[in-house]
Amino acid sequence: MSIVKDMSIAKSGADKINWVKNFMPVLNAINDEYSQSKPFAGLNVTISLHLEAKTAYMAQVFHHAGANVSICGSNPLSTQDDVCAALAESGVNVFATHACSEEEYFNYVERAVDNPPHIIIDDGGDLVHLLHTKRRDLIKNLYGGSEETTTGVNRLKKLDADGELAFPMIAANDAYMKYLFDNRYGTGQSTFDGIMRTTNLVIAGKTVVIAGYGWCGRGAAMRARGLGANVIVTEVDPIKSIEAVFDGFRVMPMTEAAPLGDIFLTLTGCNDVINKKHFELMKSGAMLANAGHFDVEINIPDLAAISKSRRTVKPNIEEFMVGDKKIYLLAEGRLVNLASGDGHPAEVMDLSFAVQFFSAMHILKNHESMENHVYLLPEDINVKIANIKLKALGVSIDTLTEEQRKYLGL
Repeated sequence: MSIVKDMSIAKSGADKINWVKNFMPVLNAINDEYSQSKPFAGLNVTISLHLEAKTAYMAQVFHHAGANVSICGSNPLSTQDDVCAALAESGVNVFATHACSEEEYFNYVERAVDNPPHIIIDDGGDLVHLLHTKRRDLIKNLYGGSEETTTGVNRLKKLDADGELAFPMIAANDAYMKYLFDNRYGTGQSTFDGIMRTTNLVIAGKTVVIAGYGWCGRGAAMRARGLGANVIVTEVDPIKSIEAVFDGFRVMPMTEAAPLGDIFLTLTGCNDVINKKHFELMKSGAMLANAGHFDVEINIPDLAAISKSRRTVKPNIEEFMVGDKKIYLLAEGRLVNLASGDGHPAEVMDLSFAVQFFSAMHILKNHESMENHVYLLPEDINVKIANIKLKALGVSIDTLTEEQRKYLGL
């Protein structure tokens, strides 16, 4: 039933999955417990996520917990074919191939709902969009789902505000145990892993322009400074701008940053963040990278329109000649940390995917009483995940005495 590129490379993918398992103790604990009780027995779980080793292990955990799992990639360039083969071999229905066409990509999303889902896990909102448009017939079977990333949550909140959300969704991205770690430490590290792997250039001494100072932007700015870069932040939010100033970064509009930057990194979730007026101000050799979900933050049509030539100079690097200047675009303007790397570290995704698993459990137990709105993950589940992680790390913490609890009104 699966559609993958080559089953003969499954051994390589299995090695990758087995490697990350060593560093995902929370998912291991979940797997140990729920592979016995199988709470998802008889249910279809459909997942749209970046299809690499950590995601594959989460899919296997759901499968071990009794679910009939179907999965597709949420970005063609982040899909790893050997991981897909290994996952298909382990009993999960996989529909993904690396660097597939746009038509193939959306066909895979449709194939992933061939087994009508009871619970969905989405990343960016393509699965939710499909179920609200071409496949509304499947809504009657759907309990609800969860969303992994900021961009997808924004799309959900708009549907909710317009009264058009057709089933309950948990904003997994907004859970403390997701965004405080995944968005900050995960994005911060993996983004520069991807940039450095692709360019083989030093970060130290360069001027790095960070567009957006949400949790992902905070993490990227922190990592850039740690690598020795001079960091400039651009923002539209006054409060986040002051925070960036207090964190020790220069803050200015993109038009002022454009002539100064050596590396530009967008992390806003918005479109047209860097466009023609900025490209024309950039120095020769400027490098553009995106870590937002969709490839719209850097206006690539604008860049192509003002360029006299465009060519691939090495894998994942395109050179645009703008007059006598060379401007480089990394990973086609897609998620550089996944298109040019392996995504977030395993220890970080251990927390994020625990959030996804327990979001699904919450929906399973409570869907009959949930309305068609966007929900936050209950606080006690965040605490549960944190405690499992602390135990795995061998870290003990204080607890409140009864007198202290009484003083605090708990």
